[in-house]
Amino acid sequence: MDKYIVRQAIKEPKNDEVVGYEILIQNDNDSLYNGSEHVIADAIAGFLTQNNDVIFREKMTFLSFPPTLFFRNTPKMFDKEKMVIQIEDNIVVHPLTPSIMKKYRKDGYRFAINNFQYSPKYLSLLEMVEFVKIDVAGVKDEKGRVSLANLVEMLHSFDKKCIAVGVNTKEEYDLVKIMGMDYLEGNYIETAMITKSNKMDYLEGNFFQLVVEVTKDEPDVEMIETIISRDASLSYSVLKMVNSAYFALRKKTSSIRQALVTLGISQLRQWVYLLSIKDDERNAASDEVLKLSFLRATFMSALVEYMKTREIIRSEAYLIGMFSTMDYIIDAPLEELLEDIPLPDVARDALVEHTGIGGALFDMVLCYEQADWKRLRQYTSQFNIPANVIAQIYMDSVEEVNEIWDNLSSDVERPEEENEEKTGEESEE
Repeated sequence: MDKYIVRQAIKEPKNDEVVGYEILIQNDNDSLYNGSEHVIADAIAGFLTQNNDVIFREKMTFLSFPPTLFFRNTPKMFDKEKMVIQIEDNIVVHPLTPSIMKKYRKDGYRFAINNFQYSPKYLSLLEMVEFVKIDVAGVKDEKGRVSLANLVEMLHSFDKKCIAVGVNTKEEYDLVKIMGMDYLEGNYIETAMITKSNKMDYLEGNFFQLVVEVTKDEPDVEMIETIISRDASLSYSVLKMVNSAYFALRKKTSSIRQALVTLGISQLRQWVYLLSIKDDERNAASDEVLKLSFLRATFMSALVEYMKTREIIRSEAYLIGMFSTMDYIIDAPLEELLEDIPLPDVARDALVEHTGIGGALFDMVLCYEQADWKRLRQYTSQFNIPANVIAQIYMDSVEEVNEIWDNLSSDVERPEEENEEKTGEESEE
C-alpha cells in the first residue's frame, strides 16, 4: 500500500522559533493507526530508517508508534537525543505500557502524550512524560475555553510542557496564545508567520557567501546565480531592481542570470553593499520563511520531472515555490508584490489565483505540507505520481535543503572582521 510521510513544524509562540517536528505518516487508503500491522511496520522500519539521517538531523522529532512496534523496541532504532516517542490512545490503554515506558525512560528516551484527556488512564502516565499535546481544533464556546485553560494550568503545575495541536485558524491561534501554551502546531502555524516586516530579511550565511563572491577579482557569475536563487528575498530584490524603469529593459526578465548580466559586476557590488547596511536584529520567523520557500522550490521543481507534461517546466515550478512566501516576508498582497516581476503566466496564475497546471502543483504541495491526505490523493491521481515517489522526493528535498542550510548557517567570517583580525595581528607584531 502507498504511504505519505511529511514533517509538521512545532513552534514556540513568543519568537516563532521551530523547536521540533512531528512526523505524520499516512497510508494511501486508510489511517496508519487503523491499518494492518505489517503495513505499518513496513512504513516505519523501511522508509524511516532509510531516511533516518534526514528526519532526525535537526531538532526534536515527535513520532507515534503502533503498539506492536512500540512493545518490540522499534523506537530504539532512532536517536534518543532527537526522538520524542509520542503515545497514542491505543498504547495508553494497554496494561504493559507503564512498565515499558519506564524502560525507555531509563535508556534516556522522552515521551509526549498525544490528544491528552483528563481521565485516570492518561493521568497515570503523566509523571513519565515531558510533553502533553492538546487538540484545540474547534474549541470556540466559553465552556470549552474555560475547560482548556484549566487543563493547561493543571499540566503546568505538574511541570509539563503543553503543545497545542490542530491550530488551523487565526481564531484558534489567538485563543491558544492567551492560554499560555508552550508550543503550537497546526496548518495555521505552518504557513502564517507571526512576524511580518516591510524590510526584507535574507539568510545571513547565504548573504556572506554573496559578499565573498562579488568581492573577488574575478567573480563566478554561475556561483552568484546559485547563491541568489536559493534566497527568496535576494531573488525578489534583484529581479525588481533590474526590471525597474532605471534599466528600461525592452523585455522584462524573470531570469536571475539575465538580471546579473544586465546589472554587471560593478552595480552588483554596489547593490550588495547597500544590502549589507541593515539592522542587526533578526528573528527566527524570517529564517523559517526563507527555508520554507527554498524547500518548496526544490520540492516542486523535482516533482515536475514526474508529471509528464510540457505545460510547466522545472524553472517555472521553482519560481512558484520560491515566491510562494513573499507575502509573509513583506507585509503586502502577493499580487501587488509581483507587479514588477515578469513571471511566466503559469507561475503568476499559480501564485495569485491558484489556477492552471502550476496552481494544481502548488496546491498539491500545500496539501502535502498540511497532511491533507484526502485532497492530496486527488492531485496524485491527476498527475499520476505514486505516493511513495512523492514521499521520497520530499525527503530528498528536505535533505538537500538541510545540507545547504547547515553550511549557510555556520559561522561565516565577514570580510571586514577578517581584515580587523589581520590588522590586529600586524599591530601585535
